[in-house]
Order: sequence, then C-alpha cells, then structure tokens
Amino acid sequence: MGNESRGQRWWDQWFIGLARYVSTASKDPSTQTGAVIVGPDRRVVSVGFNGFPSGMPDDPEHYANREEKYARIIHCEVNALLFARVVPMRATLYTFPFMSCDRCAVQMLQAGIRRFVAPKATAEQNTRWAESFDRTKKYITEVGGTLIEVDLW
Repeated sequence: MGNESRGQRWWDQWFIGLARYVSTASKDPSTQTGAVIVGPDRRVVSVGFNGFPSGMPDDPEHYANREEKYARIIHCEVNALLFARVVPMRATLYTFPFMSCDRCAVQMLQAGIRRFVAPKATAEQNTRWAESFDRTKKYITEVGGTLIEVDLW
C-alpha cells in the first residue's frame, strides 16, 4: 500500500505513535509528553517533549518537587514550536498522551495551527485536567479549528 492511498485516520494514528515515541525522551518521571507538528504535506515540521530548558540541570529532586517542576518545565507543544524552523500555518499538532492544556492550545493557535489530534482522555485525565481540556476545546472551536480525539490502537 503506497503512502498516497493511506487515509487520514491511518496518518493520525501514525503521527500519534510518533508523538508517543518522542515522549519517551522526557526525563519527567511522572508525566512524559510528546508533540509532533506536521505540515499540510504530511511532513514533520518539528517535535518536542516536556522538560527543563537546555542547560538547566535535570536533577531528580527538581522533578520530585511539584512546585519547582511546574516552574521550570516547558511543555512538549511549546518545545516543538520553539524548535520549528518554519511557521506552522495550517499544520496539525499531534500530542501524546493527551490533548494540549489551555495555555499551550492558545500558543499553538497563535502560531497558525488549526488541527489538533490527541488520544481520547482517560477518566483519570478527564478528572484531573477537566477544566483545562474544556477550555482547550472551546478555544479551538472559537477559531474554527478542529480537535480529533482518537482511540489508541
């Protein structure tokens, strides 16, 4: 089967798988996240995982202290955007293991991303981040964007 004959659903699953792989580079012991920005031509624009800024020590005690971790950590979406070498207009953002938080979503929207694909949230994720996920959905809808929640394999 050639790449041209593969449907969008196949590509969404494939790029979610890539985001999952990218997430394994994170040193955060509690939540490893990955993002892949893909252009309209299905070419990868950039990838990112959550972590501390370059040059900042990845000391386990910083990850163990929630307040310190949240003050230092850069979310996977922002890392992907910072390392992109082109403006991601009309791009798709794939994230793993869940959709973007509301703060990341507005930054991606500002950059020109209008299509978001993420695994369906688990009950635990929906409970923990329900307010943020609701805002994310609202913001994407407000700008005429699309959020696709996929079943994993």
